[in-house]
Amino acid sequence: MTRYLISLSAALVLVTGTLDGVANAGDIEGTVTFSRGAGHLVVYVAKVHKHFSAPSKHALIDQKGMRFHPHVLPILVGTTVDYLNSDSVRHNVFSPDNEGYNLGTWPKGQRRSYKFKKTGVYTQLCSIHPEMEAFVIVLQNPYYGTTSSSGHFTIHNVPPGHYKLKVWGKKLKSRQKKRKFRVTVTSGKTTTSLAL
Repeated sequence: MTRYLISLSAALVLVTGTLDGVANAGDIEGTVTFSRGAGHLVVYVAKVHKHFSAPSKHALIDQKGMRFHPHVLPILVGTTVDYLNSDSVRHNVFSPDNEGYNLGTWPKGQRRSYKFKKTGVYTQLCSIHPEMEAFVIVLQNPYYGTTSSSGHFTIHNVPPGHYKLKVWGKKLKSRQKKRKFRVTVTSGKTTTSLAL
């Protein structure tokens, strides 16, 4: 049985001013240990009962060295992603998932854009180079982080409250992706260890 351990440390800091109307927003920090590799995992708050406006600034995925950069991109629903081709060959971008789209093919230095209107996981593919693959994870709220190669992550500016965290990763099994981990963000420090 595959097991992984999530160590979370929610350290709250007092900030001046407000963020989403909350003056004591803090950070959730943790480490994911997963036997098949702890990098490129997305740790996120499962649900927040509030509407969030998408950022006006576009996210970016570059096609360089015959790869997508970044390999995993979490975003808030409604965000527009720009796809840049930095290679000397032509590239294509399409996804068969959820909304399904094909942005066509374009040469070096040009870019195409796509606005993600629904939450979910979108596999990013190139019809010209089938070895290229990446993932856009479209989330309901802006409270998420991506793990480093060592499994460390930070979720910034989380208002105080009780939350359930989830983890997404390509190599995680379906039951592992559905698992929820409780964490409480307060004005102090919360540390918890969770295992599957």
